Amino acid sequence: MSLVLDAAAQDLLFREARTANTFTDEPVTEEQVQAIYDLVKFGPTAFNQTPLRIVLVRSAEARERLAPLMAEGNRAKTTAAPLVAILAADNEFHEELPTLFPHFPQAKDAFFAERPVREQAATLNAALQAAYFIVGVRAAGLAAGPMTGFDFAGVQKEFLDDDHTPLMIVNIGKPGEGASYPRSPRLAYDEVITTV
Repeated sequence: MSLVLDAAAQDLLFREARTANTFTDEPVTEEQVQAIYDLVKFGPTAFNQTPLRIVLVRSAEARERLAPLMAEGNRAKTTAAPLVAILAADNEFHEELPTLFPHFPQAKDAFFAERPVREQAATLNAALQAAYFIVGVRAAGLAAGPMTGFDFAGVQKEFLDDDHTPLMIVNIGKPGEGASYPRSPRLAYDEVITTV
């Protein structure tokens, strides 16, 4: 192979990594989440935008508020996961651009003055960051269970505000018994890649 990353790391991050549907009761610590963030914050985004916001749902009270907002098939596993993260896009991310993109601080107003433009950019770049986050969870030796089966408006109202758009909810922990379904097929190289 022509990859620099060794085979074990490739397996950990991609080939053997699976979406988990069950977890052990081993807790996910604040230190683990900090280490994940400290790694994945370096993933590239346009204009160095950092629109991803993460709400960690740890308390029993917060779980009780989240559970009825989950699709029925996602409710039990979300309630039982050691840690649940709500990943959202901050539609006011542009306020940080003068700090995050210092060589062109005018980008804030030149490109992102209008809310619809910001929302589109926030969604795209926060989704990129969410993907990095999932890979970071795997790099920590944990499994992620990302889901979009939930009441988006309800999660926004209960846990966020009008400036934050929920993207996905991710259950996190050590995989439990029968955590994953058999791997589904993937498209082949020549079905995806075109050279012009």
